Amino acid sequence: MSNLWVFFWRICLTLFLTIVSTPSTYAAFFDTPPKMSGLNLKYSDDVWLFVGGGTKLQFASRNSDVDESSEFNIASFRFYVSGQVHKYLKFNINTEKYEGDSMMTIDALLRFEFNPAVNLWVGRTLVPSDRPGMNGPYTGMSWNQYRQPLFSADYDGPAGQLGRSEGAVLWGMKNKFHYLLGVFEGLEDDHGNDSDHLLFAGRLAYNFLNVESNPGGYYTSATYYGNQGNILTTAITLQSQSDGTGSRAESGDFNAYAFDIFSERVLSNNAVFNFEAGYKEIDVDFTPISPPSDGLSECFCLFDGESFYATAGYIFPKPVGPGKFQPYIRYTENQPSDASQSDATEWGLNYIILGNKMSINLNFVSGDANASGYAGKDTDTLTLGLMLQFY
Repeated sequence: MSNLWVFFWRICLTLFLTIVSTPSTYAAFFDTPPKMSGLNLKYSDDVWLFVGGGTKLQFASRNSDVDESSEFNIASFRFYVSGQVHKYLKFNINTEKYEGDSMMTIDALLRFEFNPAVNLWVGRTLVPSDRPGMNGPYTGMSWNQYRQPLFSADYDGPAGQLGRSEGAVLWGMKNKFHYLLGVFEGLEDDHGNDSDHLLFAGRLAYNFLNVESNPGGYYTSATYYGNQGNILTTAITLQSQSDGTGSRAESGDFNAYAFDIFSERVLSNNAVFNFEAGYKEIDVDFTPISPPSDGLSECFCLFDGESFYATAGYIFPKPVGPGKFQPYIRYTENQPSDASQSDATEWGLNYIILGNKMSINLNFVSGDANASGYAGKDTDTLTLGLMLQFY
């Protein structure tokens, strides 16, 4: 791992020195962004192969009533492989760092894409989710957006990993309406789902102003840096699986829904204001005697209750050096039905150099909310992070 750290820090230092040494080249990024791409091998318009990657590096210092700690770590490290073999057929294979030096496959899918309104993805892919889940770790505004209770496929367990599961999704965009409708394996049969019930998931979104445009069209972003004008999008997400939680001895049903709203407005001075908020409710009919510490120790136990978050950010209109500053604040509150509530507040500052391809983040988080949905230690954490993507 030490060699990997040296390699990435050399890349980061080289990029930073290059940008600083030629600031005029990058000062107009928000008008004409420079290319920072991976390897693209093109045979024709319908046959090509692309290889890219991304990483999030961070230094975090934590302080709680119990202990103090500081550490450098790679928060995320991904390889992207995609290609097209026919006019209507593409594919994706994406990986993520997992348990030290090992890598796991998070996406492996065939993409039958006929037109913007009708597309079919088959394989291992992201289950239709709320906006934080559809944003992912590289296009979220805040560095620590995963402090809400997770849907079943978000746990690193028998129902999926990083929000992914094996299945099929029919999706598309028609005018200002965006839909995702999927059927997935979800919780496996050796963890209480003896009847092999499937996980059903859907997301319906409507763009009241400009239509959000994302690479691939399937996902969302937490900011477009004002490049797409004024945006106002609302969406509802539904997930359900019979016998989707519990243990081998006893199973229970998993049902959840979420509502989220996203707004991006370009102000008269060319500054950009972002606002994002969401409400999530998870209902399970299997409740352990006491809240689990990680959701997986004794059974596949899921959070039962409600959660809410809101994030607001402001991109200053004038560049400072090669990038622009974006201060933001994010508040998260979790209210389990069988335990005390928890919350966390994140104050952050993004230095956006190449959009969602390169940015630096400094943030301070205070609170006891975490992704389990149950209160953890009341901790203050200061984090400095660097995000890089080649795509």
